Formats: sequence, C-alpha cells, structure tokens
Amino acid sequence: MKQTLSRKDSFFIGSMLFGMLFGAGNLIFPVHMGQEAGASLWSANIGFLLTAIGFPFLSIMAIGLSGGKGVFHLASRVTKPFAYFFTVALYLVIGPFFAMPRLATVSFEIAFAPYLSDAMKTPALAIYSVIFFGLAYFLSKKPGKLVDIIGKYINPAFLVVLGLVLALVIINPLAPVSSAAVGEAYQTAPLLKGFIEGYNTLDVLAGLAFGIVVITALKQKGIDQPKTIAIEMTKSGLIAMGLMSVIYTLLAYAGTTSLGGFAMSDNGGIALGQITAHYLGAFGSVILALIVFLGCFKTCIGLTTACSETLHQLFPSKSYNVYLIGVSLLSALIANVGLTQIIQLSIPVLMFLYPLSIVLVLLGLASARFALSQKVYQAVVFFTLLAAIVDGLNATPAIISGLAPVQALLGFASKLLPFFSLGMGWVLPALIGLIFGLIWQQFDHSKPLMD
Repeated sequence: MKQTLSRKDSFFIGSMLFGMLFGAGNLIFPVHMGQEAGASLWSANIGFLLTAIGFPFLSIMAIGLSGGKGVFHLASRVTKPFAYFFTVALYLVIGPFFAMPRLATVSFEIAFAPYLSDAMKTPALAIYSVIFFGLAYFLSKKPGKLVDIIGKYINPAFLVVLGLVLALVIINPLAPVSSAAVGEAYQTAPLLKGFIEGYNTLDVLAGLAFGIVVITALKQKGIDQPKTIAIEMTKSGLIAMGLMSVIYTLLAYAGTTSLGGFAMSDNGGIALGQITAHYLGAFGSVILALIVFLGCFKTCIGLTTACSETLHQLFPSKSYNVYLIGVSLLSALIANVGLTQIIQLSIPVLMFLYPLSIVLVLLGLASARFALSQKVYQAVVFFTLLAAIVDGLNATPAIISGLAPVQALLGFASKLLPFFSLGMGWVLPALIGLIFGLIWQQFDHSKPLMD
C-alpha cells in the first residue's frame, strides 16, 4: 500500500487534470477579457484567476476531503434523492447534453469550417462529430490509462504548440499593455469585472465532475486511503491550477497586446486566430487548428470517462462500456443540433446548477474543519435552491422569462437579493440557510457527518 506518489506520478496526474479542465473555451475567454480590459489587464486578471482557478481548485479539494468517493458522496450529505438528482444533472450538462457536443462544434468551427463552403459545413460536421467522438470512445475504454493518454502525451503536445505562440507574443508584443484602451465594462472596477468573467467559466462543475477520474487514477497507482487520496488530490489540483494560471495570464496578455495590430474582436476565437496568423503567417492556421483540436479533444476524453464511470457507479446494472457508447452517441447527435441552440437551452440549467455546486464545495471544505450535521447541509442547499431556480428562470429565453408571473418573480428577486443582476443572487439566501442550519443543528443535537 503506497503512502504517497512519486514526484513524477504526481506531475503526470496533475497534468492529466489540467488537460481535462483546459478546453477550447478556456483558450477563448482570457483572450477576449484581455482585449476588453486593455491597460487594466493586471487587475482584471487577478479577479479572473480568483474564480477561474480558485473555484475549480476548491472543488477538487472538496472531493478529496469528503473521502475521495466522488460528487455523489458529497451530495448525499443533503439527502440520497438529492444526490441522485444533482449528480445525474451535473454529468449530463457537463457531458453529452452540452459541454461535450460544444467541444466538437467549437473545434470544428474554428479549425475546419473557415475552409469549407456553406453547403459542405453540415455534412462535414456530421462526419467530424462521428470521428471526434469515435476516437474519444476508443481512448476512454480503459480509464486507468488516462494518465498516459492525456498526462504524458496529448497534454504535453498541446502545451508545446500553444507555448510556441505565447513565446512569440512575449518576445515581440504588438504593443505595450499600458497603451491599450480600456473597455467600458473595465473602467470602474476591473478586478470585480474579471472576477465575474472567471465565475462564468463554470469550471467548478468540471472540477466536481473530474474528481472521480483523479480518484481512479490514484487508485491505479496504489493510493486507496482517504487521507492520502485527499493529500494527493490537493497536490494534483495545485499542479493543474498552477499551469492554468500561467496560461490564463499569458493568453490575457496576448489579447491586450493584440490591440496594437487589430481591432476589438467579437470573441476570443477570432482574436486568437488573428494573433496566430500574425506571428506564424499561413502556417498559423495549421497551428491554430492543432491547438484548438488538442484543447477540445483531451477535455472530451476526460468528460466521456467521468460521465460514463459515474453513471455506471450510480446504476451498475449496465456496464461501463454501455454508458460509454451511449454518452458518445448522444454527444455526436447533439453536436449536430447547432452551437447556438445548445447554448440557449443549457445556460438556464447551468445557472441553476452552479450555485448548488459552489455551496456543496464550500460545505465539503468546511466539514473537514468544523462539525457540521446533515441539517446544515439541508438548510443551506434548500435556501440556495430557491434562489438558483430564480437565477435559472432569469437566464431562460424570452418566451419563458417574459411571462407575467416570471417577470413579477424576477422583479421581486432583483429588489430583494443583492448581486442578482450579476447572476449571484444565491449568496444571501445561502448565508441565511447557513445561519438557520447551525441553529437547527444546536437544537436538534444532530451528530456531525462522518466519512
């Protein structure tokens, strides 16, 4: 029985975690933020890192400290029915219903669609999605091999290719950061605006989802004691978040300095393409295609594995391979629905799940230090759930959010809940739930939860 991993194994598992977390969206968000923040880049970047790095790291720690048994075990501290609901909803959203199809669609649209006629795009996407998820299925059949597949091979290749572009940006920037115009949204409180942008990356969901993959990798290496799993997961999280923080900062810097040669772009994907083409010429399009494909594909492998493993654990009557096939086929099918439609349908669900995820993570971390009973979990989640429903309704299309009863509810919430306009109306209800739960625990004399 191992007491700890070697430095080499710790690095490769941390690299695997980084590879799964860091997809194409993570490439695009900081570049666009850098362009908008302009000379306020460094303040905005600090805020961005607090949420884009901080929350995912805390979620990895929470899974480790909760006994290393995955998100279902953490959510079951509320109730078992809630744990089933929350876990299935989390993995379907972060898996075949949204995140996985988006990975295929984004990589196709950035890397291949610009070179195809409009008539060819639809059939080409269908063929591409089958190949994309077929390869992901093949490489996910043995989840214990993910450390080798992602940590040792795909992720280093991704970092080398991306590093080439970022190195050229640092050596020969198009303009100094100090000369860049500051966008309107970043003129008053750039740190807070960056904080909100990082919040919108939603990587805390991915951190919870990938916990099971890290646990599997650790057990493959002979680490099976809860305390040791918690320590090694924290180490893996530090390695992954360290890499992410460096790359986020450099991508944001690339976005800001690009204003010396290009106008503000509509999104980070366009800006990244312009930057790559400037430094690498015609060869830049090939490099960009490779960066985006590797970024999406490695994350897709991790999501395919995490979703299939979790569903198999929750409903073991079907084999891991059956779930793997189902997740891959469903993702390939939904990828052809269209990126815009996928986002429109998924945003309300994400806005609903994200507050619940954050409070579960914070409660999981607090339980490692303080004696919290199930009553505390139930009270906090119940009050947060009420606010999360309103946040979800606020993000629905106008056909729903525009209904008179919904408008009345949203108007009431905007007056009652601080930060509601920022999508964080759940903060005050969660604090009220915590106070209520602690009082309830004292009068009920419930025993603290034990792993």
